[in-house]
Amino acid sequence: MGSIALKVLRDLLPDYMIIRHTVPGIKDLPGEARRLIDSGCDGIITLGWVGKKQVDKYSYIALSVGLVMLSVLTGKIIIDVTVHEDESDNEEELKKIAIERTKAHAENLAILLKEDGEGLVKKAGQGVRQGYENVGPL
Repeated sequence: MGSIALKVLRDLLPDYMIIRHTVPGIKDLPGEARRLIDSGCDGIITLGWVGKKQVDKYSYIALSVGLVMLSVLTGKIIIDVTVHEDESDNEEELKKIAIERTKAHAENLAILLKEDGEGLVKKAGQGVRQGYENVGPL
């Protein structure tokens, strides 16, 4: 997922410095995101894979709450890209979800960084899904 996000971001944001950091587990993402923001990052995309067990779900909740709080407190754009193993029993389908979700959210981050909040207006109400087929306009 990381190499996919890097490619999309480098293609769409050629004038930006793109930094990649890796952490031991998803619960560690908010802390690392904070360190990156403190060092001057304008936006963050986090990539994670959540297992099927209940303990994995608790780790995801901790991650999600931490990222939301960090975004609110810092005013920075933080996009969480997470794939949950129980989204499909088919490994190929999970891989496709991960790839498509990563690409779509990396594109969203680029749009938000370049165009601010107005950039995603054209997608609003269009039933756009990250990792799945779009459902169409409301």
